[in-house]
Amino acid sequence: MPGSKKQNSMFKKTESFVQEGNPFPVTSCGRRRNDGSPLYKLRKTTKGKGRHFLTAKEGAGMTAAGRAAYNKQTGGNLKAPQPKGGPRKRSYCARSLGQMKKHKINCKKTPKKRICAARRRWKC
Repeated sequence: MPGSKKQNSMFKKTESFVQEGNPFPVTSCGRRRNDGSPLYKLRKTTKGKGRHFLTAKEGAGMTAAGRAAYNKQTGGNLKAPQPKGGPRKRSYCARSLGQMKKHKINCKKTPKKRICAARRRWKC
């Protein structure tokens, strides 16, 4: 402990509050800091029993089991694609078009890309 014996003896040592169940480690200054890693890791597999994602040939996106696992772990409310129309379809199509423009993806030239398969599944 830094300081002289007199300084250190002025204050009684106390037990501080210990938070249980917090997934983040305590840093040297006593705070808890998220290092950017996700709390819950979902298996990102497209093959085998219990897979959570579809292959690009099948239309990309998550399987029903994958959505259920994600919702259970995070308390989310992911839903299946809405290819018949509605506000979720409009929103997804607009977002995915922005991703395609950002990454300069042309679905006519590269139809096997996951984003292209997902857009086909949503009928964008």
